[in-house]
Amino acid sequence: MDKALLLAQLHEKLEATTQQALRFADDARREAKTGAPRAVNLAAATKQRAEAALAALEALSSFTLPIPKKGAPIGLGSIVEIEDEEGGKTLFVAPVGAGEELTGPGGDGYLHVVTPGAPLGRALMGKRVGDVIEVTLGGELTEWEIVYVG
Repeated sequence: MDKALLLAQLHEKLEATTQQALRFADDARREAKTGAPRAVNLAAATKQRAEAALAALEALSSFTLPIPKKGAPIGLGSIVEIEDEEGGKTLFVAPVGAGEELTGPGGDGYLHVVTPGAPLGRALMGKRVGDVIEVTLGGELTEWEIVYVG
């Protein structure tokens, strides 16, 4: 799978999120000039959201994919397939963009972006094919087997 294509797709999504956050922050800033407490609070919150979106976009822009090595443990840039008794998921481990859904090349399936800071991403880091991970999500302990790392 073309990881550069996945990075480009994630960059596009983060760019759209950033542009939207900047528009909202600008609108809120203009409204805050009225002095209304709610408008001032909204302006501060949207400014923080815009700054976070810009930082994520910058982090992704400076990220370079590592050269893949056969048998290497899961790290940033890995594509990972995990399975449990209910089915499987394909994940893309990235420095930012947690929760984004990417489309595989040619529209072939979906990949979910996970980051090392999220519980699932943290559990995956350094693991290899055949390892089993346990993660508590939504209050429930879930167990997955790692069936592919690329």
